[in-house]
Amino acid sequence: MTEAVTGSAPLLKVDDLKVHYNSTTVPVRAVDGVSFTLAKGETLALVGESGCGKTTTGMSIVNLPPPTSGSVMLDGVDLTRLSNLPRAEKLALRRRIQVVFQDPYSSLNPRKTLAQTLDKPLQIHGFDRAERKDRIAYLLEKVGLNPKQATRYPHEFSGGQRQRIGIARALSVNPEMIICDEAVSALDVSIQAQIINLLLDLQAEWNLAYIFISHDLAVVEHMADRVAVMYLGKVVEQAPYSALFGNPQHPYTLALLSAIPIPDPRKKGSRIVLEGDVSSPLNAPKGCPFHTRCVRRTAICETIAPAQTTVSPGHTVSCHNL
Repeated sequence: MTEAVTGSAPLLKVDDLKVHYNSTTVPVRAVDGVSFTLAKGETLALVGESGCGKTTTGMSIVNLPPPTSGSVMLDGVDLTRLSNLPRAEKLALRRRIQVVFQDPYSSLNPRKTLAQTLDKPLQIHGFDRAERKDRIAYLLEKVGLNPKQATRYPHEFSGGQRQRIGIARALSVNPEMIICDEAVSALDVSIQAQIINLLLDLQAEWNLAYIFISHDLAVVEHMADRVAVMYLGKVVEQAPYSALFGNPQHPYTLALLSAIPIPDPRKKGSRIVLEGDVSSPLNAPKGCPFHTRCVRRTAICETIAPAQTTVSPGHTVSCHNL
């Protein structure tokens, strides 16, 4: 992990981001008012159960899908208005943010060799032929692959190797920030450790900022400088990783942390089992989105959404009953 530069302007500022989908009845509020900042060289983890909106949040930053409302400011430029900019400015902004996708196989074109896969973004961003060839060899070495493998196709690589290819592709145009969407969840545990170490080494060398999307808090603890916990499209708690793991406040965060496996069989943790299932975004509860499963709930939770409360510097919680 790196330590964010305090006092400086953030690289990325997301403010009141919303992504709503139309349906036959009511809008699906996949992301509903998310705000956070990201400094250069920092890792922010977005965590929560499947369906909480963390991937949609990350992808909407690069307009996949476009946000319904809110702003995504990259060094003062609103990425939600990217379509209004000239092509040259669009390309310059797009190369600054890249993505490593969850499934390293489906995110690669099976008909393209490794060299063709890495060559395409370099072509788009104006690298000449000689630069591209040298750059591809450099990238493969940087992510732990042999440049002689560049003529192979995705099916000839293992899952961990394919994810290294995805990382090399993301690095190809010298980005400042990478969105890692469950980048290690599809890999074996031993391979996960290798990819995490690779990401950390690259971050230290290139001063990369990461948005690290994950449901695995054990992995997040090793990766993140700060953590934002999401539930039903909202951030319910956000804090530096040491504060979140050392002094969690929201009942949902407490439940997530209690589910982390303890590697010592002689020790038994106190597991918090939540009632019921996650509510559907088609029929989200009024008031606090978590109140239907919360042991702390009171009458106010059922009608009024809680405001963010600051419990310590950089540590905010949305809960009526702290």
